[in-house]
Amino acid sequence: MPMIRLTAPTGSLTDEGRKTVQRDLAEVLLRWEGAPDTPFFRAQAWSYLIEPPDGAQTTAHDEEPRFLVDVTVPEGALSERRKAGLVEDATRTVLKAAGLAPDDALRVWVLVHEQPDGTWGAGGSVVRYADLVALAQQDKGDRCDA
Repeated sequence: MPMIRLTAPTGSLTDEGRKTVQRDLAEVLLRWEGAPDTPFFRAQAWSYLIEPPDGAQTTAHDEEPRFLVDVTVPEGALSERRKAGLVEDATRTVLKAAGLAPDDALRVWVLVHEQPDGTWGAGGSVVRYADLVALAQQDKGDRCDA
């Protein structure tokens, strides 16, 4: 299942952005992954906010905050089009949470990590991508029957 981790320097997010950015990023990830909007799949989209202390991150140029979004998904879950959409929407979400303008987009980097099939486990078992696809199709079918 997908995981998304935002590393943002302490104090770089607005108060409202800090309250909502994790859920907003998880929703972006699920949308681009194509997962059904069900309680089960929403519960599997883990989102982390990591705030290193002041001064823990800088560049050789200036001390403006930079943001790193690490996304981990099963290999094959995102086509090139979906990755591009995910990167665009995650960047926009972080900029909004930090109260920054679109001109600041280069301050947000998104890294997509694809976990090879057979190397993801949950509930004490290896989870295969094909199993997740089947579960998602079943969930979508269940919603259509309702």
